Amino acid sequence: MNFLRGVMGGPSAGPQPSGADTIQKLCDRVASSTLLDDRRDAVRALKSLSKKYRLEVGIQAMEHLIHVLQTDRSDSEIIGYALDTLYNVISNDLEEEEQEENSAKQVDDLGSQFTEIFIKHQENVTLLLTLVEEFDFHVRWPGVKLLTSLLKQQGPQVQQIILVSPMGVSRLMDLLADSREVIRNDGVLLLQQLTKSNAAIQKIVAFENAFERLLDIITEEGNSDGGIVVEDCLLLLQNLLKNNNSNQNFFKEGSYIQRMKPWFEVGDDNCGWSAQKVTNLHLMLQLVRVLVSPTNPPGATSSCQKAMFHCGLLQQLCTILMATGVPADILTETINTVSEVIRGCQTNQDYFASVNAPSNPPRPAIVVLLMSMVNERQPFVLRCAVLYCFQCFLYKNQKGQGEIVSTLLPSTIDATGNSVSAGQLLCGGLFSTDSLSNWCAAVALAHALQENATLKEQLLRVQLATSIGNPPVSLLQQCTNILSQGSKVQTRVGLLMLLCTWLSNCSIAVTHFLHNPANVPFLTGQIAENLGEEEQLVQGLCALLLGISIYYNDNSLENYRKEKLKQLIEKRIGRENFIEKLGFISKHELYSRAAQKPQPSFSSPDHMMFDHEFTKLVKELEGVISKAIYKSSEEDKKEEEVKKTLEQHDNIVTHYKKVIREQDQELEELKQRINTLTSQNEQLQATVTQQVSQIQQHKDQYNLLKVQLGKDTQHHNSHGDTLQMNGIQTEEVSKLKEELEEWKNKHELLQGQLKEKDSVIEKLNSSQLEMGTTEQSSQTSKFGGLEHNHELQKELEMLRSQIQLQSAEISKLQMENQKLQVMNTTADPMLGDGGATAATSSELEGRLEQEIKELKSEVKALSEEKESLKQHLDSSSSTVAILQDEKSKLQREVAESKKEQDDLLVLLADQDQKISALKIKLKDLGVPVEDEDDTESGDQGDEDEDGDEEEQD
Repeated sequence: MNFLRGVMGGPSAGPQPSGADTIQKLCDRVASSTLLDDRRDAVRALKSLSKKYRLEVGIQAMEHLIHVLQTDRSDSEIIGYALDTLYNVISNDLEEEEQEENSAKQVDDLGSQFTEIFIKHQENVTLLLTLVEEFDFHVRWPGVKLLTSLLKQQGPQVQQIILVSPMGVSRLMDLLADSREVIRNDGVLLLQQLTKSNAAIQKIVAFENAFERLLDIITEEGNSDGGIVVEDCLLLLQNLLKNNNSNQNFFKEGSYIQRMKPWFEVGDDNCGWSAQKVTNLHLMLQLVRVLVSPTNPPGATSSCQKAMFHCGLLQQLCTILMATGVPADILTETINTVSEVIRGCQTNQDYFASVNAPSNPPRPAIVVLLMSMVNERQPFVLRCAVLYCFQCFLYKNQKGQGEIVSTLLPSTIDATGNSVSAGQLLCGGLFSTDSLSNWCAAVALAHALQENATLKEQLLRVQLATSIGNPPVSLLQQCTNILSQGSKVQTRVGLLMLLCTWLSNCSIAVTHFLHNPANVPFLTGQIAENLGEEEQLVQGLCALLLGISIYYNDNSLENYRKEKLKQLIEKRIGRENFIEKLGFISKHELYSRAAQKPQPSFSSPDHMMFDHEFTKLVKELEGVISKAIYKSSEEDKKEEEVKKTLEQHDNIVTHYKKVIREQDQELEELKQRINTLTSQNEQLQATVTQQVSQIQQHKDQYNLLKVQLGKDTQHHNSHGDTLQMNGIQTEEVSKLKEELEEWKNKHELLQGQLKEKDSVIEKLNSSQLEMGTTEQSSQTSKFGGLEHNHELQKELEMLRSQIQLQSAEISKLQMENQKLQVMNTTADPMLGDGGATAATSSELEGRLEQEIKELKSEVKALSEEKESLKQHLDSSSSTVAILQDEKSKLQREVAESKKEQDDLLVLLADQDQKISALKIKLKDLGVPVEDEDDTESGDQGDEDEDGDEEEQD
């Protein structure tokens, strides 16, 4: 301890030792001291010197500190000091004073070098992972900080060591469950560094329930109103989800998207947003965009978009979009987020079209956003976001495209002028004095026409009133007029992109464009001039527009046929020069930037030149236009002839496809009717089976009753003899009455069962009659009905035999009654009450005779019912014969339709052979031929064959 007092600055008579000497003595003390207290004090001293003498402590003490971590694990205090010392040496988080003294580059190099020394032995990192598992705060917290620093310095190497370490990632996941917020929060920072750019670790962390824990922390901290902990959790979630399709799918299937909705529940009072809240909400919006990014697989993006709509997240974002008092950067990011949530999803696009702004009168959200886009006083990033939102709304949305274009057509324009439509705003922006508004409006209008030839033709009807007293001009003519007036480069680029999109794949629009005699000379003049670099882009777009006018020209104008336009290019420009100018577009730097992603992101308004979708159009047309320029007139004629022949064949094929579709529909209807009849037959069979089981139950009950009847008869005979011997005539008569009552009840029970059978038979007959009204009946129902009728006949015979047996039993009872009367007369002299007994016997005889008469009448009624049932059976047999005839007719009709379909397929095969031969000729001539019709017809043929096989089955 005296040594330490001298080292730590106590009074000393001699010269003071230098820092390096002191560190060396402390290191020797750590290595050689046997007492734990001495080693602990030496490590504490090294910790206090490690910030000021970082290099010396790192070089001399690192090995000793690692040895302490290995040998002194039982003492948490010395382990904590050692971890803190290593953190100070490796970490680059220096204090301000030290940052002033050392340059940033030297600091980075020093931390990286010490990290490399530490991780050179992988067991050091494994040891550190073991220490992080300790619950002691003084061990766990420094261990977490040290491991985080190692990942910052040498991320990939440390990640690999942790990945191969047993349960390495799982140990670190336990930090999120620590009840001490300091450790939990630093654990989030550690996982941030651990999951950077490592998909394998990202998957392990996700499947270790990271999403659930992080969302719980965000909720506990107050969602967007939380502090920096929420920001750290959101950054970690971004690391786990960005460019990781597996984790995105796991996040969606775990229903975690639904838990994001409360993040965006912003109150009515939007004043005084803190900087942390703005940061948190910005990260939350970015996290939503990660799930629906256009770079994700289309299927994953679509499923996330649908989930966001169903849970109300899209509705919540639209609420923020239309709210007041929202900061500009949050509003911009919200617009971008809504854009990607609705992009290419018809349901979400339809909902967005129905959103209204809270104004008086209410206006559609699209109109309000377009007002911001064409307003030059709005921030540039906001205008770009609105343009992106409009593009995403129209992406693969023909319904939305039609609604936008319809606001420009004469029949739908509001004559009162009370409300502003989207089309009017686009036209206003297209012809305003602000070049950025011109460009945005032109690109937006081009997206309304994207891949929609019908709307391109309809837009030709749009007329604009330029000034009072002058006749209106078409929108197409007005665009070319502004183009020829020599406006700004950005305006001309936007208009040329709109015209190229409009004219591509629309021969009618090309004809309208060429009908103006000033357009072709203007384009050739622009292309032929030798202008500066800024004008080269305009020259390339002019060459593209002229090439489109040639490629999609239907030769309806005599002065502007394909061949004449090619001759004009050859004379005034030259083919090589024309191709060179056309290549200016794809070689431009701004073209390459725009082709990377759909979102328009530009550093300044001057760089806003190309649209992402337009770059696809250029890539598609550049090659075919170059080939079209070099084609001769004879090749063009052959191509036209081949195209006409193909169109004729396409019409024939379309006709046959229509016929085949109609026959397919008829076959489907027949199949449905067969399925319906089959289901009805199955129901009837089930009913018959149920009735058979009931009849079997009744048979069992009858046999049981028969056995009981035999026993009762034997019992009564023996009992009667005993009574005769004992002379107890009165009791025998009373018992006989009871037996008669029992037989009467049994008879009534059998009669009720007969009635139930009759009702079941009537139901079956009615169901068979309903089957007779249908057009088809399967052979199974016929056999089932006949078998059931035979079973009913058998059952009637059995019931008749039961009644006969009952009649026999009644006759036996009559015989017994007569015997009892004889016995009664012989017993009169011996019994004092003989008169009363005789009266009772006569009364009993009368009742028996009456009951016998009733039973005979019931037997007669049953025989009549039997006759009626036979008549029902005969009628059902005739019904089955009729149904069989109907079935044979339907089978003949199906065979005839199959024969007709086979003839059509043979005709189609001949047409396909002719088409393929013509396409081969076209390919030999160098004309690009698309195989969509062939593929479609092949698919249709396969479907027909499958349908035939199912019919045969």
